[in-house]
Amino acid sequence: MDKLSKFALCTAVPAVAAVPASAADKADKPREDGRPNIIFILMDDAGLGDFGCYGQTKTETPNIDALAERGIRFTDMYTAAPVSSPSRACLLTGVHSGHSQIRDNEEAGEGDPRVWNYDEIYMDPTIEGQYPLKAGTPTLGSVMQQAGYRTGMVGKWGVGGPANESKPWTMGFDFYYGCICQRMAHNYYAPYMWHNDSKEYINKEVVNPGTPLDKGADARDIHSYDKYSAGKVYSPDVMFDNVIKFVDENAERPFFLMWTTPLPHSPLQAPKEWVDKYVAKFGDEEPLAGDMFHLNVCPHNYYPCRYPHATYAAMIGYFDHQVGELVKELKRLGIYDNTVIIFTSDNGPANNASSPTVWFDSAQPFRCGKGWGKRSLYEGGIRMPFIASWPAKMQKGGSVSNHIGDFTDIMPTICEISGIEAPATDGISLVPLLTGKAKKQRQHEFLYWEFPSRGGILAVRWGKWKGLVQNVNKGNRTMELYDLTTPSKEVEDFRNNVAHKHPDIIERMWGFIRASHVPAEHAPFNIKYEANE
Repeated sequence: MDKLSKFALCTAVPAVAAVPASAADKADKPREDGRPNIIFILMDDAGLGDFGCYGQTKTETPNIDALAERGIRFTDMYTAAPVSSPSRACLLTGVHSGHSQIRDNEEAGEGDPRVWNYDEIYMDPTIEGQYPLKAGTPTLGSVMQQAGYRTGMVGKWGVGGPANESKPWTMGFDFYYGCICQRMAHNYYAPYMWHNDSKEYINKEVVNPGTPLDKGADARDIHSYDKYSAGKVYSPDVMFDNVIKFVDENAERPFFLMWTTPLPHSPLQAPKEWVDKYVAKFGDEEPLAGDMFHLNVCPHNYYPCRYPHATYAAMIGYFDHQVGELVKELKRLGIYDNTVIIFTSDNGPANNASSPTVWFDSAQPFRCGKGWGKRSLYEGGIRMPFIASWPAKMQKGGSVSNHIGDFTDIMPTICEISGIEAPATDGISLVPLLTGKAKKQRQHEFLYWEFPSRGGILAVRWGKWKGLVQNVNKGNRTMELYDLTTPSKEVEDFRNNVAHKHPDIIERMWGFIRASHVPAEHAPFNIKYEANE
């Protein structure tokens, strides 16, 4: 589609709200107080078991593993939601899904058949992006601006769009580079990146998701796939360039950077040299191609792929390499020791033809596959890899923590690190753990989740217990109860449901639910919850 010059002229870009002068002035001051930099790395659809330090053996992740060896590897940390947009909304605001403005994925132009057609998105910015946060909502970005930090985000946004009030540059980030819309983020040869409020065109010709191989093409011939990527710019490459640029430009002042890579979310696309590495390791395999692809109908297969397993591993291995390069740059600049690095993923592994996560056992030690990972409140959908590194405060490193926490903890943690008071959240600061004072670490009484899709699901974690209520929207009020003491693929098997043995615990769980659920203002996000009466 050779239309980008025309679209560049036609696409309207909304006016940009200025960064408050006080925040900008503070951010421009040289570092004087020794406060650490903070880098929050968020992968997309990576599972607990996708990394060597969590048991992965097929994909190599030496640099992420090294973060764990130097820092703290958490075993019981959770996302706030099992899909992207609400997970990010909760992360940015510090509230759980029972209080969040956003509780499910919802596309800008929801229901509009044009939303997967890139031609249409270029022409109409109202169908780019997702349901927005309200203007003025405190976010990780805005609170760090108030703390005097220079703030940046590189990667996927997913909680607003260019035609609504929720954009990175209006929600607390001095610098943004990436894909505002998650649909655009999930083509790694995207037409453009947003550079703050302007589009930066990186690929002239772009293929719509769902486009099959050419008629009569040999699915085993690697060149049959050239039209999807040959000669094009791989968007994670330019994202990483901007990660390094932001770090270099702000090395002399305290900065907060969110690196929200789209990897390894579908589709299966990776640089050739990384795919070749894993083809050599795994051998030949069946291509992802054929009748499941239909023009302009996404959402699960996206694009054909010659080597699905090798490409998924390549996406993670490639990103791991970038993490290593970032650490090298921090060391070169002399700021590594006083930089907090937090690494995690937004939700559990997907299960579709473009996410071969069962083959990789990506949710290990929990079950992975349809209904068990992403879009579920089973452990495989919400238990996350979570690593924290702060060399200046972690002289020993290499520890493992079974502290039970979730994304709501990030807001109070970074606020305490930066020396400001946090806005009201559902979280608890992790600073005692990060600074070697684990005995002083506060604990959550419980964690809570609600998810309006898939029939409506509620979940509670209370100590070793996990309560789960499915099909809430269909009137079910029967809670399943599982003992999570021994993580395994069978831990949430219905045969291990012990609800009938512990009516007192079930009653307590319902009390937690009643205390946590507040009706959503946006009707489609409302779970049809009623107290267990």
